[in-house]
Amino acid sequence: MLYCHSYPCDSSPNEQAAGVFSCGTDGCVCTFSLQNLIKNLPEQKELSNLAELKNEYEELCESEQFGIVMSSVKMLRPRLNGILFKLTFEEQVNNIRPDIMNVTFACEEVKKSEGFSMILELVLLVGNYMNSGSRNAQTFGFNISFLCKLRDTKSTNQNTTLLHFLAEKCEEKYPEILKFPDELDHVECASKVSAQILKASLDTMERHIQRLENDIQNFPKTEDKQDKFHSREQYEKLSTMHKNMQKLYESLGSYFAFDPHTVSMEDFFGDLANFRNLFMDAVRENHKKREMEEKIKRAKLAKEKAEREKLERQQKKKQLIDMNKEGDETGVMDSLMEALQSGAAFRDRRKRTPRNGKTAYICTSSFPMLSNCLKKKKYSTI
Repeated sequence: MLYCHSYPCDSSPNEQAAGVFSCGTDGCVCTFSLQNLIKNLPEQKELSNLAELKNEYEELCESEQFGIVMSSVKMLRPRLNGILFKLTFEEQVNNIRPDIMNVTFACEEVKKSEGFSMILELVLLVGNYMNSGSRNAQTFGFNISFLCKLRDTKSTNQNTTLLHFLAEKCEEKYPEILKFPDELDHVECASKVSAQILKASLDTMERHIQRLENDIQNFPKTEDKQDKFHSREQYEKLSTMHKNMQKLYESLGSYFAFDPHTVSMEDFFGDLANFRNLFMDAVRENHKKREMEEKIKRAKLAKEKAEREKLERQQKKKQLIDMNKEGDETGVMDSLMEALQSGAAFRDRRKRTPRNGKTAYICTSSFPMLSNCLKKKKYSTI
């Protein structure tokens, strides 16, 4: 046998056997070791043959000694199966209960969500508008799976989809609809629950409990209060929760006009979870698109402003040059002083740097227009 190697080398076969049947209380045997023991357990005939060698116990190897000890246990295999079930029962409960609760909460959320009801109404309205004049006009409803196809319907310029359009309209006129993804919080988890696997797990648990109860009837009763295993009570609670979950799902079938026996929970909640994620993605993508459009718009306005200011500077400079050529003295000094104060007259000239710390003087001869104006006005020049 392979099982005896799960214990320290100094453990005797009697101690190993005792450890098997005490694992339900002190946890000295792991589940894997017990499964390994059941898997490699000899048939009853082989155990009976080993029992005949108990007089030669000391001459046998450790695994054979362990087999002799185990062969003395009445109803060995049923007892080992019962111990294994007890060790794994809590894990089974922890796997089944969350699935039942997720589907139950999802059913209640879908039916109570006002935002989801409004988005369905909006989709139906837009669909009837788009199908006006066709055989699908004035439709009273649609299949839930159609919601995931809204992303596939694109505009004529291929720049947006019907889902993005609906998300944009919800933000503009129906902001309360945007809350429905939060109202369907358990839909994602419910979409991963298989009704068939869930029912099979409960049926298997019930069979194990029934078999264990039958086996216990063949054992002498004990007064040990620690020797209690309350599995039936927990199973009944899970069974009641499962029946309530099934009723809620069937009520959803009536509410949304689908057959709950042909449309699985995985498909129904899977479509809702997919649409929920697609809708949230569309809202985020619309935000990014608007931010990009605003960024491009600001850049365009800044460029136009810079070009406009450059053109204005060029026009002012051109006016000064034209006035000098024509000899028109009307408003010359006013325009000149404005150009000097604004710096437009020097903007295109390189600044002169003083040498050796000496004061630099600007010669009016470098500016013919300025020199002529000052002479005409009888100002002295340097």
